[in-house]
Amino acid sequence: MTDTFELIEKQEQPVLSVRRRTPVAGLSEAISQAYQEVFSYLGQLGEQPADIPFTAYYNMDMQDLDVEIGVAVSRPLPGKGAVQQSVIPAGKQASCVYKGPYSEIGKAYDALGAWITEKGFAPAGVYYEYYLNTPGQVPDSELLTKIVFLLK
Repeated sequence: MTDTFELIEKQEQPVLSVRRRTPVAGLSEAISQAYQEVFSYLGQLGEQPADIPFTAYYNMDMQDLDVEIGVAVSRPLPGKGAVQQSVIPAGKQASCVYKGPYSEIGKAYDALGAWITEKGFAPAGVYYEYYLNTPGQVPDSELLTKIVFLLK
């Protein structure tokens, strides 16, 4: 789980991403396909990501997730097809790093939400996950996911 929470102020970050709707059962496939599209397009541009991949959640409806899947880039780049230019907005963010299987990540969301409330803040309703490693690299129990809540 996690017991370390962080509150930071971030500048706007340009990204290239794909926005999709998917049920949670199709999320893994949607993420994989979107990363292939984004990284293929970055290669066509001769560009590199500025940070690790992310998935942004605009709702938590497990039957109809609204997700943005992509990577930060060093400067605004044009979109093409499904890959679009976007930004991670500037502002306050709260985060933690969760260790464990994706199926149990809800506990970390709950803990971070409680910490935010305790500190007098409120989530803005968009949640980011940054994947510090992947299931192919480590066992599920060793997966590391940075969870970020944008704050009002």
